[in-house]
Amino acid sequence: MLERHVESKKIPGLVALVGRGEETHLEAIGTMRHDGGTPMRGDTIFRMASTTKPVAVAATMVLLDECRLRLDDPIDQWLPEPAGRRVLERADGPLDETVPARRPITVRDLLTSTCGLGLDMTATGSPMMGAYFEQRVYGENGWMLPAVEPDEWMRRLGALPLMYQPGERWLYNVGDAVLGVLVARVTGQSFEAFLRERIFGPLGMKDTGFHVPADKIDRLPPLYTPDPQTGEFTVEDPAAGWLGLRDDGAHLPRRLRAHRPIRLGRRSRHHDVRRPAQPTRRHPAHPDRDVHPGLGTGHARLLDHPLPGHRRLTCLSGQGRSSFGCERDPTDRR
Repeated sequence: MLERHVESKKIPGLVALVGRGEETHLEAIGTMRHDGGTPMRGDTIFRMASTTKPVAVAATMVLLDECRLRLDDPIDQWLPEPAGRRVLERADGPLDETVPARRPITVRDLLTSTCGLGLDMTATGSPMMGAYFEQRVYGENGWMLPAVEPDEWMRRLGALPLMYQPGERWLYNVGDAVLGVLVARVTGQSFEAFLRERIFGPLGMKDTGFHVPADKIDRLPPLYTPDPQTGEFTVEDPAAGWLGLRDDGAHLPRRLRAHRPIRLGRRSRHHDVRRPAQPTRRHPAHPDRDVHPGLGTGHARLLDHPLPGHRRLTCLSGQGRSSFGCERDPTDRR
């Protein structure tokens, strides 16, 4: 089943980890480049892309566990840039037609991606979406975050109004990025240093970080992107040090499917933080199926219903890209 994806030439290779109960199977197929060369390996390092989001949430939950943050704390004392914000009268309206925010943005709003800031894929032509690129909040390299210092990025973001009132609607991506700045300012450490000390170190994730050192660079494939007109693949990012998390392709899935909890904080507390359900839409390539537009973890999920009462989740990622995704079997109740 996996070989057909490589044989289709849409991806040069892949690494898959499948686990159920105490059994785990790791498979590496194909090569790291479209033109051949180094075979894909079980320890190939992938750009985690939006799978970084649950890592940012885990870091924030450590601070909640230690009572250094509380869910309903306003973020203003650590992140003054979006304080006292104005909110668009209409999400697709002009940027100067605003009303006051009804309340401050809270930690809970960031964790649930309902802070009022974010990408709305249903309004890509709106003035606000255009402003994200004009103000260089996004767009210095496609949809990637710009390579600027966090304080400068927050300044750019704070100059824009909110699209929705805090807590009103789920929006993609921005809230999770702001979490990284929040963690850094609360702890007085860089986000990278905190993750290394409190997340990656305790979990033994020695190959996970924001940059790939020279002695491991041969394990990082290029990042490809297909031309929308011709379908030809071009190298968007070569195998070089890159901003954004990357991880050994098998390590994070092993951690996500671990059945026993892994304690990262110093206290034993439970925080119920649930992202709001999102509307189901039809996928253009599969009109007979539904697409759930992500749960804040950066993946669209194709919902297939092979049996009544059952649901299979399949991760859809960009063709040809060196990307990373994880899914857990929803029927596994252990």
